[in-house]
Amino acid sequence: MHGGRKKVAIFDIDGTIFRSSLLIELVEALIQAGIFKPGVRRIYARDKIKWLDRKGDYEAYIMSVVAAFRRNIRGVRFVDFDRVAKRVVAFHKDRVYRYTRDLVRELKKKNYYVLAISHSPKAAVDAFCRNLGFSKVYGLMYEVDAKGKFTGCMMHEELIFDKAAILSRALEKERLTLRGSVGVGDTESDIRFLKLVETPICFNPNAKLYRAAKRNMWKVVVERKDVIYRIQ
Repeated sequence: MHGGRKKVAIFDIDGTIFRSSLLIELVEALIQAGIFKPGVRRIYARDKIKWLDRKGDYEAYIMSVVAAFRRNIRGVRFVDFDRVAKRVVAFHKDRVYRYTRDLVRELKKKNYYVLAISHSPKAAVDAFCRNLGFSKVYGLMYEVDAKGKFTGCMMHEELIFDKAAILSRALEKERLTLRGSVGVGDTESDIRFLKLVETPICFNPNAKLYRAAKRNMWKVVVERKDVIYRIQ
């Protein structure tokens, strides 16, 4: 505690805690449940193949999945979405990285305020993070009308896509301090908040984040199978 303020730690979720993407798993599950049509895959298929063949960018792939979700969620009943989301989380809840899972636990024991940020729908992120010990969870929020159906509109879009802005807002609202702060991310979209914290950790970073880590002398950690490597 510094002047009555808690230390803060901020974690990306998809690819950093969870060994996949909640949004990708959710979209695939919605297709399998017949809530989204199989043709939805065409929206992100090209970017997915380019990523799998290591000829494309993961950020381009995940943003095309966001676009697929956003274009097709309109008119879907929240109760149907929520049922699928809970099933996805129940199936994947333990598929996490050891390093980041244990780091969250360690920081919670030290009385850190631990933030989770994801570009997956907040309802799914809330359920996934419930047993991991996070103090606050941020995810993409989609509007639901009076009939309980999604309108297709995304709420607070400008905030959720700016993780540094989320951190700044949390510092003010939750009376937190950046002294002793920790941040963990895996792609270039995390660079802005990693620049703010005292201990930035690039976990399984993509090429763009790794280059930023090298320039800034940030810690780089890679977990492969059951081995954790500290590269710098």
